Amino acid sequence: MSAAGSAAHHETAYDRHRLRQWLAGEARADGVTRRGLLTLLAATAATTTLRTTPAVGAADSPIVKPLPPEWFIRRGTNAETRWEALRGTGHRTPNELFFVRNHTATPVLDADDWRLRLWGGGLRGAPGEDTPVEFGYDDLRALPAVTRTVFVECAGNGRGFYTTQQGEAVTGTAWTLGAVGVARWRGVRLADVLRRAGLSPHAVDVQPRGLDAEYVSDGENLGRVRRPLPLAKALDDVLLAYEMNGEPLPYDHGYPVRVLVPSWVGIASIKWVGDIEVSAQPLYSPWNTTFYRLFGSAYPEEGSAPLTRQTPKSAFELASSARFTVGDGQVLHGRSWSGTGAVAHVDVSTDDGASWRPARLHDQPRAGTWTRWSLPWTPETPGATHLLARATDTAGRTQPVTAVPNTQGYLFDAVVRHPVTVT
Repeated sequence: MSAAGSAAHHETAYDRHRLRQWLAGEARADGVTRRGLLTLLAATAATTTLRTTPAVGAADSPIVKPLPPEWFIRRGTNAETRWEALRGTGHRTPNELFFVRNHTATPVLDADDWRLRLWGGGLRGAPGEDTPVEFGYDDLRALPAVTRTVFVECAGNGRGFYTTQQGEAVTGTAWTLGAVGVARWRGVRLADVLRRAGLSPHAVDVQPRGLDAEYVSDGENLGRVRRPLPLAKALDDVLLAYEMNGEPLPYDHGYPVRVLVPSWVGIASIKWVGDIEVSAQPLYSPWNTTFYRLFGSAYPEEGSAPLTRQTPKSAFELASSARFTVGDGQVLHGRSWSGTGAVAHVDVSTDDGASWRPARLHDQPRAGTWTRWSLPWTPETPGATHLLARATDTAGRTQPVTAVPNTQGYLFDAVVRHPVTVT
């Protein structure tokens, strides 16, 4: 596609995005006036089938997109995807079903006004924060683009099971397993941008910072969310993404540009990125010192090293406490993923862990994304029981029976006991 064609495609896609938001009752957030609506209708009439969707969230919601209760569990400034809503959606998570992790509230930004500022002692000439190297939205889109289909997952995904399954008291949002999603991301390599900005051979760390509001924790203002990356990772597979599943990033997922760090904990994938410090010295922030380390009796007093790769997990595409009928044949569906390798195989138990059977894998196992699987099951005994799924990845990591606890409840990797009832 030519540069002009690519720009036209982007404008059309974004027009559709804004129109859907107006129809969903989000005109206030996007600033769409009556005249603007008429313009959008004209721009998208040839390519868009209109479907009105009533607004679901409150006017002061920290999340822009609708959050139907059959799709999401609201958790403060966050929204967890219900696994039963993913049944039949394909390998990638639709944008409207993708979980939302916000420290504060989703900012509504304008790509025309957006700039990415790079600065610090790790760049040649050492531009300061007041004299950065800048890239506009069109500058990024003019660079060679790449796509990656990978998952994004909150480091606290599964945190609630430390308490409900293991009786451990932990802090933080009590996610079950719905703080994960897979999308096809399109953008530019962070490595390309760093080199064009004048990367110095003395660079050590890079630290992206978001444009969402400053975060206050226990009365202390910690500033805007920022998380250092070692230069080796930044130059490897990290993207500055501007599209998600073929559309401009939705507001809640980082519009206009976000960082995407495959296989690492979600905090590394800074949304709404506004600037990147490039340093010749190691960098620190609350998000790699106070948070996103493992603290507790199993770890040093200063905590573990900052968290990087995600742990293996498995989930059923099934509501908690689902009901089945004796003798009624079923096909159980689920997904497994890991940040340390591709999923090699999955075992499933339908009798509370007494026996296990290998599941059929429906995707070619690939690193950085999940693998869908299924298993036929005919319930034979009435009563309450648990379904269990256990993944093993190509690095040889298998989900354990019990996760090693830590005070902030990160990286839960144990087999989850999914309650069901047979009648």
